[in-house]
Amino acid sequence: MTHQPFRFGVELQHPFADQSWVETVRRVEAMGYSTMFVPDHFDEGLGPIAAMASAVAVTTTLKVGPLVLDCDFRHPAILARELASIDLISDGRLEVGLGAGWKRLDYERSGIAMDTPKIRVDRMIEHMAVLKGLFAPGPFSFAGDHYQISELDGTPKPATATGPKFLIGGGGRRVLRFAAANADIIGVNASIHSGEIDTAAAQDALPSSIDEKVAWVREAAGPEIANKEINAWLSVASITDDRDNFAAALAGVFGTDPESVVQAPLVLIGSASQVIEQLHARRERWGYNYTVIPGNEAESFASIIAELTGT
Repeated sequence: MTHQPFRFGVELQHPFADQSWVETVRRVEAMGYSTMFVPDHFDEGLGPIAAMASAVAVTTTLKVGPLVLDCDFRHPAILARELASIDLISDGRLEVGLGAGWKRLDYERSGIAMDTPKIRVDRMIEHMAVLKGLFAPGPFSFAGDHYQISELDGTPKPATATGPKFLIGGGGRRVLRFAAANADIIGVNASIHSGEIDTAAAQDALPSSIDEKVAWVREAAGPEIANKEINAWLSVASITDDRDNFAAALAGVFGTDPESVVQAPLVLIGSASQVIEQLHARRERWGYNYTVIPGNEAESFASIIAELTGT
């Protein structure tokens, strides 16, 4: 089976220690990361639109993307203008990450209503349709349950006629099948039913669950799976010579044995050689080629990024 080449992103919630934001994003670019991602939670990091716009203004090759924008927080007609502007001023270096929302704290503290999962996913599907329609040439109309657009010509347009790539992340069957059929990049993640990352969510990231999720993706994508990228957002990442003890400490959180923790594709721990071996194994088994490193570990993974990128 042919796999997509490796590439890597880093998720930044704040600048590196003793560095400014500008110095940090330039350092990320210099280390060879493909993409700087920013989260979209009220208690994490800079505002994603401002963070992405400022990053592309001071770099030349670094892509930027939200991981991922909660579709409940912004109307897509407004968001389309901001995203297209970032893509245009960066000459096409934007990747658009969208999600249906999962973090209960965001909703409770902001006062935004947290609808049922079905409604949130319905809204995300419409949200993506509106963004794509406004990115495309000419006026766009849309009549959905959540959004109504009438002959609106989205301005500005993105840097290219095809628009930026879309990344859809999720852990449920419906979201993953939608992503496989409609997104360029599929974030195969754990399902988070409680609104917070807990033991149930951790167990849903174990290999047997990921096998099932990737099967949904491959079935829905069909032959187009060869053109898709599979994205892994790492919840835990560390270069360490003591992988066994690290995994043993995590095993209680995951409610499983240390070896299963090591194999879980949203965890990446071990020596440099062990990590490289794991990345190859995960791409072979599940297709993961696009891995997102936590910002506080970006420097420690730099040599691995340099060795594997593009291979």
